[in-house]
Amino acid sequence: MPSPEELPNPYWNHNVHYHRLVLDAVPDGCTRALDIGCGDGLLVRKLARRIPEVTGVDRSPAMIRLAREAGARTPNAAFVEADFMTAADGVLPGPYDFLSAVAVLHHLDFTAAVRRMADLLAPGGRLVVIGLANNGTPLDWLISGTGLPGSWILARRHGGKSGPSGLPMQDPDMTWSEIRRAAQGMLPGSRVRRHLLWRYVWVWDKPGS
Repeated sequence: MPSPEELPNPYWNHNVHYHRLVLDAVPDGCTRALDIGCGDGLLVRKLARRIPEVTGVDRSPAMIRLAREAGARTPNAAFVEADFMTAADGVLPGPYDFLSAVAVLHHLDFTAAVRRMADLLAPGGRLVVIGLANNGTPLDWLISGTGLPGSWILARRHGGKSGPSGLPMQDPDMTWSEIRRAAQGMLPGSRVRRHLLWRYVWVWDKPGS
């Protein structure tokens, strides 16, 4: 089976840039995965190259339609039109060994969404969140500013193709420090790292049974 890195990106944006960190975090022996807010399914198709069963869920009919069209030749990838916060167990039949959520959490109630993710994760499973946060201090603004040259160079290198239109846009409410404190408070053992292109990566391993 070819590695995920061999699947070319049809476009580039800040979220796609960090797909590699999600892929690198997939644990050995992972058999079932769920990508929350999957959009057009690009990350699902990448995950499906190393995980036997991958489901993408999104509440947008338009995005799920695109995902199903693009994933027609990926038999181990399934796409579900649903709100993962309220979907019945039969719609998202967890638990899953691996959960990913890219640029999704700031659209949701933080506490409720994190609890739902933890519930869907199997004991010993791994959660990876690529998220956005708000600047709360002068240092935050300084760090954010350093990402501008890199973002411009990378966008030029990749031809300026930013991805499908119609994705929801919303500014994050929580600051970088608030995200870190909340993550570690709700899910002890969480590892949260801030990255240059206005994203953080949060990894949590659920304790085994």
